[in-house]
Amino acid sequence: MSKARLDPAAEQAIDWMVRLSADRNDTRLHARFDTWLNSDPAHAQAWGRLQERLGGAFGTVRALDQRLPGQAGEARRVLMQPGTSRRDVLRAIGGLGLLGGGLWLAARSEVGTTLMADLHTGTGERRTLELEDGSQLSLNASTAVDLKFDAHQRLVLLRQGELVIEVAPDPQRPLRVRTAQGEIRALGTRFLVSQQPDATRVVVLQHAVRARLHDGNELDLQEGQAALLHAQRIERLGRDERHRADWLNGHLNVLDDPLDAVVDALRPYTRGFVRVAPQVRNLRVQGVFPLNDPQRSFGALAETLPIEVRHYGPWLTLIGPKS
Repeated sequence: MSKARLDPAAEQAIDWMVRLSADRNDTRLHARFDTWLNSDPAHAQAWGRLQERLGGAFGTVRALDQRLPGQAGEARRVLMQPGTSRRDVLRAIGGLGLLGGGLWLAARSEVGTTLMADLHTGTGERRTLELEDGSQLSLNASTAVDLKFDAHQRLVLLRQGELVIEVAPDPQRPLRVRTAQGEIRALGTRFLVSQQPDATRVVVLQHAVRARLHDGNELDLQEGQAALLHAQRIERLGRDERHRADWLNGHLNVLDDPLDAVVDALRPYTRGFVRVAPQVRNLRVQGVFPLNDPQRSFGALAETLPIEVRHYGPWLTLIGPKS
């Protein structure tokens, strides 16, 4: 039996996914991608279907191309098979034998991280629960955490996303939140931690925390203070950032952030792929936006900024300069 073949637009969409994931900061590459995307409605539809299927998991096919040259074609066929759910796609890829050992996890895709986590939330979902020690943990949308609680420790591993935790006292087992850059140890009761692409944001909502990098560098933060944990330094932020926890009430409160950061905060509430053109990424934004209605938020941004927001079905949103 002959293998099903992808249509040309689907093939091109997957190739663009691999190229964009390899270098997301190449403005010329992004310009060529925009030209391809706008040249044919079939291109936008194919790109949207791919993002919906993978949930933005760029790393999967890229890892296949790098580690198993010549075999990614079969994975591509399965990824774009019509009528297949996201979970079915993951199961099908595993059944191909292409993702042996730790390859899937090494790809560090959002889908893989979420499926393996002890606790997770989906797109547009917030969740608050009580942990076994009595602490209260709130997860923002598209967040994944693992828990390591035993007789000797209370450790929350933030794999992706954002959390707020109100810590129950236990002098023998201080609660810690670990991220890619370091750990945050509770010295008081309530704080926010956000895993960002290259840093960890910490905001103290009540009392104090101790932020520590993996190399041992430490900084104590008091109520109302915030910091970014980078790989080799801790950057203390000068202003009160407690408004960043307003997502608990369904609001995105922006005081003076670039448009790119605002869109990043809306992405966990938006189905499909959102693309911001390089020319408008640094526009400054202020305002309060509803997280539960991201389309309304995008509309509000278009009314107050010199930008144009174009939607291609539920899968693709393009934000660029107003024509």
